[in-house]
Amino acid sequence: MTDVLTFGEAMVSLRADGPIGTNGTLRPSVAGAEANVSIGLARLGHRARWVGLTGEDAFGDLVLRTLRAEGVDIGHARRVGHPTGIVVFEPRISELVRVDYHRRGSAGSRLAPEDLGDALAALPRVVHATGVTAALGPAPLEAVRFALRTASEAGLATCFDVNHRMKLWSRDQAADALRPLVRHVDVLVASDDELALSAPAEARTEADRVAALLAAGVREVVVKRGADGAEVFDSTGSTARPAVRVAVRDTVGAGDAFVAGYLSGLLDGEPVAGRLDRAVTTGAFAVASLGDWEGLPGREELDLLRIAPGNVLR
Repeated sequence: MTDVLTFGEAMVSLRADGPIGTNGTLRPSVAGAEANVSIGLARLGHRARWVGLTGEDAFGDLVLRTLRAEGVDIGHARRVGHPTGIVVFEPRISELVRVDYHRRGSAGSRLAPEDLGDALAALPRVVHATGVTAALGPAPLEAVRFALRTASEAGLATCFDVNHRMKLWSRDQAADALRPLVRHVDVLVASDDELALSAPAEARTEADRVAALLAAGVREVVVKRGADGAEVFDSTGSTARPAVRVAVRDTVGAGDAFVAGYLSGLLDGEPVAGRLDRAVTTGAFAVASLGDWEGLPGREELDLLRIAPGNVLR
């Protein structure tokens, strides 16, 4: 039985070590919100399945080989005659990184509801979707609607990460598409500035937005607050945890790592406080490491951040 089913676009990431215009060297890896979550869950010992489309090209080879090597089930992934998407990370000044997507017409952007039927029929414990996939076009958005509705009607737990990407769609476009999804969501994850994209337009404050989401049927509203940690709201009140303090190397992928940790705690039957503790810990591993997912911990490593900096493990 699959613990978590994720679906979306996995791309090849090209990370430059300097400005590309002056011959910065590019290093290939794999990126994509749902792929990151599935790798994070697999490293923590859970059975994660990723569904998506890749191209019949070398980049598609890299995506599938990486996911397979990380223990992610890719048995329902398909290869199609369109190119695998690419995302380029270019450091500009200090800690500022410019992100450039090359995903128009990509294989992943052609995901449709029919790609998910068999994986959903296998009845995973949790179905996880994101606003990134919803933003890729009409067919991917319909795939998100279909997955959440089907899972909800089957009594499966659902998780949705708003994960707004301004380069993919505007806030108004996102709100119009995402608000109707809420009735099929059990766990909603959003940064504090993303709550407005899923809550009713008339809700003007965070408290009002949280209350409206809970009234709409969401069981847990998980608010990410960056360096200030995170807070979960449910019918019993709220639970907050500060961020784990680490030296920041790369913030890309931190939100996906947080979600992987939170879902891991949920699958393990941890109370909300325990889920949050694991989530802020996995998020800290992500920001303390280079890459979207490369530094994510195994289950046996979750306590490593409690060790004082400068120590050597022998």
